[in-house]
Amino acid sequence: MSGVACGGSAAALSPAPERQRAATNTIFNCKPSGDDRAGRSPAEPIKPSRVPSGDALASAGKILRAFNTWAFKREQPSDAELMLRTIAEAVAAAEPVPFVLYWGKGPRCDAGAHEVQCLDFLGALAARIAAVYAPGAALTLILTDTHAEHNGHSREHIRQYFDDVKMAAERRGFATCWLGHLVKAAGMLGTAAPLDAAVSQDMLGRLMASAQKWYQGPGTTEEGALTYLRMNLIEQRVVERAFPRSIFVTFNGSELRGLFPRHMPIFYMYSLRRGVAVKPWFLPAQSTRPESEDDRAPTPHPDAA
Repeated sequence: MSGVACGGSAAALSPAPERQRAATNTIFNCKPSGDDRAGRSPAEPIKPSRVPSGDALASAGKILRAFNTWAFKREQPSDAELMLRTIAEAVAAAEPVPFVLYWGKGPRCDAGAHEVQCLDFLGALAARIAAVYAPGAALTLILTDTHAEHNGHSREHIRQYFDDVKMAAERRGFATCWLGHLVKAAGMLGTAAPLDAAVSQDMLGRLMASAQKWYQGPGTTEEGALTYLRMNLIEQRVVERAFPRSIFVTFNGSELRGLFPRHMPIFYMYSLRRGVAVKPWFLPAQSTRPESEDDRAPTPHPDAA
């Protein structure tokens, strides 16, 4: 059992409005995208995709402008050109624009109003895309069971919380999968990752400060932070192999760019509404209105990438 208490009561997670659900395309599994991955060894590079046509790029520009606004983004994307190309590839194939994001777990065992607000905010982004592009968007939530277990949460509580999130996400047409399953399926790719020499001292300091607040596992806080970093260096490769043609969404800022998939475009997004980037799973079941970034800078921490 975890040393972290699970506070809060279960909440009914109501579905999003009908027009919002209809605006989002559904993918109910985490199959790797792209046929070129079949049978490929972990060391084999991802094959380059076809160059999108001028028409596809023009449509992609319209789609990008629809959601890449300050209503959703907390700062500029990591690579606008790569993001545009990713969207254009979806357009060329007449497929939904694919997005993936990590969804973590905090002290609570039940999803509630904050999770609902976050999911509906993601749905609003998808609706923006559907308004200008008929296939819409496909969102996949990667449930970070590996991070939750590392932080000391029990498997029972992890399952309970993520089952709640999964049910609410699927009501809105979002897909979910478990990060632990992706890592296991990656084989050798998910077994070892040395600490990258390029990891900044600033990032390590942020992870240390965060671990002091959230890490309840064995060993020291420093050991917990370093283990979490090593996990992310593995998982960033696993995710980009599983979703090589997707946009990676995060509620963190670019100061933690080194934790995210390196060959995917990153969309830095608010979590609940414009000005708020705190993760919903770390908010208490009963709380006051979340402060905006104008009032309080969000603090990154393990299980938040």
